[in-house]
Amino acid sequence: MYFIYLLRCKDNSLYCGQTNNIEKRIKEHTISKTKSAKYTKGRRPIKLVYLEKVQTKSQALKREYAIKQLTKIQKEKLISSSILK
Repeated sequence: MYFIYLLRCKDNSLYCGQTNNIEKRIKEHTISKTKSAKYTKGRRPIKLVYLEKVQTKSQALKREYAIKQLTKIQKEKLISSSILK
């Protein structure tokens, strides 16, 4: 199982990523000093605003790419349709 997620940063920017361990990844974005959380490191606090599950890494990568191609307005519409609101 893989997850595609969107985080809202304190500057209202959106970060899109994919992972097979959502709890670990959110923790990395929230408190970690690792390179893997570079974008969100200076934009904390962050909030998980969208989460989608897929079966394979290939599907996750394709969906992540598709979401990253959306405009911010389109991403906001995706978020507004989410149950995480």
